Amino acid sequence: MNYQEAYFDSLDGLKLYYRHYTGPEKAIPVICLSGLTRNSGDFDELATRYCHSRSFYCLDYRGRGKSSHDKNYQNYNPQIYLQDILTFMAAANIQQAIFIGTSLGGLLTMGMAGIALDKIAGAVLNDVGPEIASEGGSRIAGYVGQDARFPTLEAAAASQRETYGHVYPGLSDEEWLSMTAVSFILDDVTGEYKLNYDLNLGKALAEQIAAGESFDLWPFFEALKAKPTMAIRGALSDVLSKDVFETMQKLHPDMIAITLENRGHVPNLNEPPVLEALSRFLNEFD
Repeated sequence: MNYQEAYFDSLDGLKLYYRHYTGPEKAIPVICLSGLTRNSGDFDELATRYCHSRSFYCLDYRGRGKSSHDKNYQNYNPQIYLQDILTFMAAANIQQAIFIGTSLGGLLTMGMAGIALDKIAGAVLNDVGPEIASEGGSRIAGYVGQDARFPTLEAAAASQRETYGHVYPGLSDEEWLSMTAVSFILDDVTGEYKLNYDLNLGKALAEQIAAGESFDLWPFFEALKAKPTMAIRGALSDVLSKDVFETMQKLHPDMIAITLENRGHVPNLNEPPVLEALSRFLNEFD
């Protein structure tokens, strides 16, 4: 492995997991925050590529990956995730970091800008903005928490390809298998491959939607004007609309903005145009 595995304790006593890709101590580290149902494994290729120049910390939110599941599923909410991130930074003695946030991770990065801007050295928002397009939001709400099981990882990858092939045109069988290996794990009891997160996350999301819970993230996004920022949009995205992306650029004219062709929600952050721009962006902090 290219990383060390570690845990920290949340304020309410959960064991939460993270990967540490060790880089030079003096360089500003990177904290990677994944999408709603994803985990630290999504950033393995990215962290391995850049950890020669700075440390990367990739977190599993509570209820995802190797982190403990929360017996109170209502704690699966952004306010608690932000609390966990700040607790992690204190435990790891990280004063400031560059945040790379995919989908939910980008929303949390904006949330951090609203409550703890001094903790952010720079921000990368991957296919997410202060407003979620209704089409993408409904699609995500429709699948989160649904129990999907497969006899083999290859069968799971085939299903993922059938469902999300339009999001990632041109991906190879090996790439689909690699992506699926992050989101599915072997159930030691049944011998099947199951989703790598607590299915009660679906209950939490449904209740939040039913309660009409929402926050105006535009002021939080505007706070990022004080920080180097990069934003990526998949041209096929149903979560980050073209109009919202254009408004983000008007509000933050210094932001590096990339529209990635032939990608939907979300880019994998290994696409050549993204890597070219991200290399330049990270070099700014040296």
